Amino acid sequence: MVALPFSIMTKPIGPRCNIDCKYCYYLEKEKLYPDEKKFRMSDEVLERYIRETIEAAQMAAMPEVSFAWQGGEPTLLGLDYFCKIVSLQQKYAPQGLPIYNALQTNGMLLDDSWGLFLAEHGFLTGLSIDGPKAVHDRYRVDRAGRPTFDAVMRGLDVLQRHGVAHNALTTVHRANGTKGKAIYRFLKGLGLEHIQFIPIVERKGQNGLAAAPQIETSSPHGVTDWSVAPRAYGKFLNDVFDLWYKTDVGQIFVQFFDVQLGLWAGRPAGLCVFAETCGNALALEHDGSLYACDHYVYPEYKLGSIAETPLREMLWSPGQQAFGQAKKTTLTAQCNACAFRFACNGGCPKQRFATAKDGEAGHNYFCESYMMFFKHAGARLQKMAWQINNGIPATGAVPKAARP
Repeated sequence: MVALPFSIMTKPIGPRCNIDCKYCYYLEKEKLYPDEKKFRMSDEVLERYIRETIEAAQMAAMPEVSFAWQGGEPTLLGLDYFCKIVSLQQKYAPQGLPIYNALQTNGMLLDDSWGLFLAEHGFLTGLSIDGPKAVHDRYRVDRAGRPTFDAVMRGLDVLQRHGVAHNALTTVHRANGTKGKAIYRFLKGLGLEHIQFIPIVERKGQNGLAAAPQIETSSPHGVTDWSVAPRAYGKFLNDVFDLWYKTDVGQIFVQFFDVQLGLWAGRPAGLCVFAETCGNALALEHDGSLYACDHYVYPEYKLGSIAETPLREMLWSPGQQAFGQAKKTTLTAQCNACAFRFACNGGCPKQRFATAKDGEAGHNYFCESYMMFFKHAGARLQKMAWQINNGIPATGAVPKAARP
């Protein structure tokens, strides 16, 4: 067994959430637990998880340990629960081993108590926001169908007033996929310096939990009404890149562009979506069940439970290694022959349900999006990558007339 670096997306409250985003793929995971009354990671499971994660990180010679708390909506657990998390981390972390925490939230429950806590303990906090009010409220509504934008803005104010390190997680879907420039300017206007864009696509009739959706010859148009179209997402990326390149290189950090810059500079992928293989980014449910990936929380991808099996035995199991290698070995012929394979590697396997040009199944739905971006931004990425590899800030690649 080779102990490799890993990350785990932790769901201490499972899929339970106080809002009902129409495009959310995780709320349905409640069906995995038909008899569950209260989704909450028990104290026993939480302590075992924190202890074994720290131990596994040391086995993998990781210089630090990072915990990512997501949901559902993790703040529903209350502030005392997260105080317990910090206490357990302090109990089990050897002296000198840095511990970091990240929290993904819809921001609805954030108040000054949360702001003080998150700032004091250095929680990197991701805030879900899809754009201006009309766009955000198109799909992100509460359980009664009411808009959530104003509450999210109050949450952002809490983070900014207390100096909490934060970023925006913005999903790109049918309602905002044609508004790249407006979305970027809006987020920039809020003072957000770190932005993640996550494209939304789900197939119609593929949300059952009995088994994971299989690769098939499926039309890219057989998707839900809220899914972003490939060409729309490609143009979205291009429009945002043009604005960012013109005024914000080195000032605002867009995850997609940062990852691509690294790849064009010949460095390992900073995001599993574009890595050659996967399998090192797993998901832990509230009951201690460990799954191969957050997008593969299906029975056949369950590796076991930390209540029964040590975490280290599941992290680097033969089954998980095979899962990770399959990302590389199942590429279509079109992918294998592509000049941009180094920058894409076939994208996320969960999105490989379209067909290649020759009709081969298992091609990525967003292939057209990525190709549009690489052709549009490639020369500029290449120039910035050269600057980085030669010890020059990436801003050196931007024409002076285009700099802030």
